[in-house]
Amino acid sequence: MDSEKALELVKHGATLLFLDVPQHTLIGIDTQMFTVGPAFKGIKMIPPGIHFVFYSSSTRDGKEFSPTIGFFVDVAPSQVIVRKWNQQDECLAKLPEEEEERYSLSVRNLEFDKHLGPYNLSQYGEWKHLSNYITKDIIEKYEPVGGEITVIYESAILSGGPKTAMERALDAQMKKSRSKTTSTEQPKGNRFYYTSIPRIIKHKGMSGQELTSMNLDKTQLLESVLSKEYEASEDLLLGELQFSFVAFLMGQSLESFMQWKSLVSLLLGCTDAPFHTRSQLFTKFIKVIYHQLKYGLQKESSGPEMGIHALLDDSWLASDSFLHLLCKDFFALVEEATVVDGDLLSWTKKLKELLENRLGWEFQKKSTSDGIFFEEDDEYAPVIEMLDESHGDYMAT
Repeated sequence: MDSEKALELVKHGATLLFLDVPQHTLIGIDTQMFTVGPAFKGIKMIPPGIHFVFYSSSTRDGKEFSPTIGFFVDVAPSQVIVRKWNQQDECLAKLPEEEEERYSLSVRNLEFDKHLGPYNLSQYGEWKHLSNYITKDIIEKYEPVGGEITVIYESAILSGGPKTAMERALDAQMKKSRSKTTSTEQPKGNRFYYTSIPRIIKHKGMSGQELTSMNLDKTQLLESVLSKEYEASEDLLLGELQFSFVAFLMGQSLESFMQWKSLVSLLLGCTDAPFHTRSQLFTKFIKVIYHQLKYGLQKESSGPEMGIHALLDDSWLASDSFLHLLCKDFFALVEEATVVDGDLLSWTKKLKELLENRLGWEFQKKSTSDGIFFEEDDEYAPVIEMLDESHGDYMAT
């Protein structure tokens, strides 16, 4: 990048100024992570908009790390956010307004420029895929009081005991994190304000058969939740889905994983909505979860980024993975449907291929013993015929 272009990006982009951070501390923003060296004082050239900042303090030798602490920010062009390391609490603390303004002026005068690591703009597109439905309102609605996200506040979430390999791995991570804290009592009340998603539907006066049918197809539950909790906005639901995933993966929040799981289970549990009432929502949903899993399941061979993916490693390969079971049913549902939205069909295919290639998962067809979903030479695969170009509807025959 030439110097004029770089200077323009420095002046237009936002800056995170971190003062007195100990060496070896891991500091991340979005999908990027930095290891603090002797000259590091923050990150520059940050595009305006929503970002997630997270960090983990280190032992002096840089071999062990404390639980991750993270927070969302919505930055404006040229904005400067200043934090100073609090040695006692091992956290980045806010400064008094007057002091922050003094440092901000110094940043704008480029006095700290040589100490600031550049935001890698080549990775910005990847971050946008993970956060394009997250807004300032979404953040304010769901974040804990104070905005700080960390697993050490979540000691009682799995009081009933983990049920799957993923939950067992998360529980072990949480216990390991708690063992490294110096406080004997964990802070209470610092919980998210996530939407409550019922697992089953119960209505008085309905027959057992009707209740069973409603719970086998969660379409009616989805409609109820959209109406009551999201003001009928599909994008608000997708925003919470992305918020919880980022808080889980980057912030290592167990509560956020449980919420992400609840939302994914609700959507993948619908059998009517994807094809009749909510095709557009499901196309957007499959696209969102595709990018989440594409990023979360990538293998890092070295570097500080390894910590980001630690919770999405062997646990996803488990045979009792809720995601494997739900996807298997959903893929079969799409395969056997008579009318399928073209974009939904395309993104479902991409998601299935991703899981097959990254995890080695197999999704057997019900109609044949060895058929492969969406294979062109599969005689049982649906033949796609366009019905309405303006709406992207297709008929599978």
